[in-house]
Amino acid sequence: MTELTLYVEGMGCRDCVREVTARLRDVPGVEAVAADHRRSVVLLIGSMSHSDVVAALEGTRFHIDRIDADSIETGSRQQSS
Repeated sequence: MTELTLYVEGMGCRDCVREVTARLRDVPGVEAVAADHRRSVVLLIGSMSHSDVVAALEGTRFHIDRIDADSIETGSRQQSS
């Protein structure tokens, strides 16, 4: 699973957050979306591709300045003896 942090230019109000989150939650593989308009940051969790995320905001007034990605381990770990 991947955690993407998007820095989105133009997302400065609550209505902007609604529009951005609505577009991003429809991206295949997105499991969770959290946005902060004060910092212009969106956190995505899931198995989405970068290209699908970028495409979701194409043609809008919002522009992704930067994407930071981290892998997240989920599920239980098996211990070896």
